[in-house]
Amino acid sequence: MQNYPYVITISSEKGGVGKTTLATNLAIYLKAMREDLPVTILSFDNHFTIDRMFEFKGQKTGKTVNDLLMGEKAASLVHTGQYGVGYIPSSTELGEIHERFKGPMTLTRLMAESGLSGIVIIDTRPDLNILTQNALYAADRVLIPIKDMPSLDNCKNIFALFDQRGIDKKSLVLIPCLIDSRIKFDGMFKDLKTLLRAFAANRGYRCMDTHISKSPKVESLNTNPDGKIYPILTHARWTEVHNQFTEIARDVLRSLDTTPESRSCLYARWLAEKEDKKKEAFQARLEGLAERCLICGASLTEQPQERGFYYETSDRASRGFLHSDCFADMLCATLYGMTSDSQAFGAARIVIAEKAAKMISVLAPRSADGGYQMDFRQFDIAGQQHFQKDFALTGFAEGEFDRINDRLYLLLNESLAGYEGKLREGSWLAVHPVDTRNPEMVLNDECYRTIHQVHARIGEQLAI
Repeated sequence: MQNYPYVITISSEKGGVGKTTLATNLAIYLKAMREDLPVTILSFDNHFTIDRMFEFKGQKTGKTVNDLLMGEKAASLVHTGQYGVGYIPSSTELGEIHERFKGPMTLTRLMAESGLSGIVIIDTRPDLNILTQNALYAADRVLIPIKDMPSLDNCKNIFALFDQRGIDKKSLVLIPCLIDSRIKFDGMFKDLKTLLRAFAANRGYRCMDTHISKSPKVESLNTNPDGKIYPILTHARWTEVHNQFTEIARDVLRSLDTTPESRSCLYARWLAEKEDKKKEAFQARLEGLAERCLICGASLTEQPQERGFYYETSDRASRGFLHSDCFADMLCATLYGMTSDSQAFGAARIVIAEKAAKMISVLAPRSADGGYQMDFRQFDIAGQQHFQKDFALTGFAEGEFDRINDRLYLLLNESLAGYEGKLREGSWLAVHPVDTRNPEMVLNDECYRTIHQVHARIGEQLAI
């Protein structure tokens, strides 16, 4: 059975509020309180505190969080660190990834596909860049440290992001940090933590019941002559902060235990359902294809390797594949009156076939004076027109064949036929080159979406 991680993001736009101290020590407390629970930590900041705290001396580290963001599976990047906590090494290259990082839900997908289980803690930068936004949206729980009014004021930007995306804000919770118990006030709010909680509640923000006190002893664990970073659990057990972290970890574990499905699990299910729908849509498109080439009438299953073009009408009523040779021969005859008996046919056909293999050919018949006129054009994949030719479809309305246009008339009758032998008014036919090794690829969601986008641009030009 696939496991999915429960994600905790530590975030604040204000620096110096204790984000990294909260992230690293929370990971250690969670692992100590529940030894069989996998706990993984990673950082989008470049201060390398996580590495310094969890890396074993002499431990070889290769790939980093940058590789995670570039698409590598997280489970393959995790190093077993000190205190039993797994960590993904930090990177200085994240500033270069912003332009390549796609959308605010990319990290949610990466967590859904990560192969990780247990708890993942993400330490973010003191800003709301695209990586921080991704970490916020991927989280089952967001812990927002606040130590003063400026850090409390900055919270509004995180809440606004969730409102913009229509995401439930119940995952957001504030935690007063670095609270100096020596600061006292007269009146209703006797200390800093009570004041911050009151202001937070007035703005509709939820606060944790506990807080983290300012402690000289804890500060010395990060800055000392040894140049090491020591955890509160092992080096400050007799402090008030130790008890506070114990309460925070218990609160997180209660939240984990009462969450039936993590956000990454729900996203994985959505991805699976989306993929199933893609497969169903792809299968429906396959089943709707014509069984034969409309130009020569031969079965496509008997000559599958010769399918070089995909056609679809503008109203999507008819679609299928055409043999490469059939379409090239038809263009030679239709556009230039050349058949296999014509002089220089071979050289001309090569040129015409090569151009058709790079362009989208559009056949737009229009009724005129009791007959039909053909508007033939060729466009590139961006919908830019490169060629146009108008010519009369002599004898087409009367059902007469003239040897030159026989192939064209067969194609039009089969694909655009309407009532009483007439063509469907306003409809046109687009013929796309495809990879003969895998022509069905054109029906995959991404390719098929591109086809309809270019059809929309072509339709605008044909309507002019």
